[in-house]
Amino acid sequence: MGAPPEPHGLAASSGRKEATQGRKLADEEGGQQRRRGGEGGERRHGSTSGAAGLAASPDLGWEETLEGGREGREGRREEAVQGRALTGKGADDDDNNGGETEFTRKLGSLLEKHGFSHSECVGVLLFDFADKYRGRYDSSITVARKYYASSSGYGAELLWAAAWLHEATGESRYLDYLATNADALGGTGWSINQFGWDVKYPGVQVLAAMFLLRRGGNAGAHANVLRRYKQKADLFACSCLGRGGANSVRRTPGGMVYHQSWNNVQFVTSAAFLLAAYADHLAAAGQAAQCPSGGSSAQPSELLAFARSQVDYILGSNPRATSYMAHHRGASIVSVKANPSFVSCQAGYSSWYHRRSANPNLLDGATVGGPDEYDNFADERDNYEQTEATTYNNAPLMGVLARLAAGHGGGRFGHHSVAADLPAEASSSTAINRTSLPSPTPAAPEHASPIEIEQNATASWTERGKTYHRYAVTVTNRSLIKTVHELHIGISKLYGQVWGVNKARYGYVLPSGLPSLPAGKSASFVYVQAAPPADVWVTGYKLL
Repeated sequence: MGAPPEPHGLAASSGRKEATQGRKLADEEGGQQRRRGGEGGERRHGSTSGAAGLAASPDLGWEETLEGGREGREGRREEAVQGRALTGKGADDDDNNGGETEFTRKLGSLLEKHGFSHSECVGVLLFDFADKYRGRYDSSITVARKYYASSSGYGAELLWAAAWLHEATGESRYLDYLATNADALGGTGWSINQFGWDVKYPGVQVLAAMFLLRRGGNAGAHANVLRRYKQKADLFACSCLGRGGANSVRRTPGGMVYHQSWNNVQFVTSAAFLLAAYADHLAAAGQAAQCPSGGSSAQPSELLAFARSQVDYILGSNPRATSYMAHHRGASIVSVKANPSFVSCQAGYSSWYHRRSANPNLLDGATVGGPDEYDNFADERDNYEQTEATTYNNAPLMGVLARLAAGHGGGRFGHHSVAADLPAEASSSTAINRTSLPSPTPAAPEHASPIEIEQNATASWTERGKTYHRYAVTVTNRSLIKTVHELHIGISKLYGQVWGVNKARYGYVLPSGLPSLPAGKSASFVYVQAAPPADVWVTGYKLL
């Protein structure tokens, strides 16, 4: 059989395009640029040489982004890009010479004392900077909000950074940070089934679970907290397999993980990568992911099989028999080698973007946004929600491809390999995509959660032959002393109108007039529908 067809459309994509991914080169939202001791903050625009300017001193940070709207209307060959970038800066004072001197002394001291590399020292300093000046990155670079808004906040990024610094340096202070801030930054509060550049909680939870597994479950003073992290990591894994109860991930008829219409593949590749990594660590420890649906478990071989099925879907094992790996930002513009004449920004868009012919250039390996919830895909340049290619699609895909290419004999992922071969019934991607996943069942209660949810039918009536029910839901903070912040509630099987909560990107949130839930207090909301009660659960929260 020949190779499956690839998308050929898509030039310098409209809307959010690959080039706008300079959204946060400092990689994390924790470094809001504001004056120490003040709320206003300072932001200046200028130019910078990229990552070199990220950490000028312990109290100065730069972030860089391209203008998404402007970039979406322009098309240029990559080698001819001369675009401008917007940079934001925050400082401790107006004269940074003293700060830069302090930075140099700190860097030299770290190198001499610990033998760290330059990149390790910069990572440490960036983390300290981000933790000291907490805030959303798009509060400083507001142009990023329209295209790469920070919806989940900065808590996951701080925990993510601490986990990786512990992995890289072995220093216990980063593990201490991960444990002591588990409640306050949402690490053990979020139960989300989506892993991506904005929300990293599942990645944090899997990393923390790995630390626990390596220690054989004996992690000293942090054992209980790491077990709570692992419970969330298990729930993410089980949700991907359809065993997470109401929190289970949606799938297309062809079996692809589905979260949203715009560039859904980013969540497919990131989930596949995370499951493959977690599978290896679970297998090395002789454990499985414990699912909330009736005490069932997900074996490491099942997680790896599901990761493989998602990769197979992307590469052509799908109802359209189409590979979604192709494309590049300037693919539709003639190569500079074929036509060396200058192509301006506007000319690239007006002369090349709307051409009906196939792209003259391809970037082998770039992965597009992918099909909709029904496996449908329109290979058109202006259908950027499905046909744009981004680095956050490809980055996790490369990792899981490397793992799958290594096979079962010598494959290693995070220093561990899956011992068991894939089960025979899961060896076919079609089988696991379409038939082997059980139907979702109600989630079991989480004993570690301080949130209690109770719902009751408070009224019923018949209108035009239909019986309607009014359901009241009460959410209670059972903690004795701590307050619940940023509470997110998941609701599925909701067919009517709801009052008392507002829709947000990651579920429903309490009204702005009730931003938090103090210890022992409750909040209520109601909904009406001509159906049994909806499934209601906690998606995430922070406990302070």
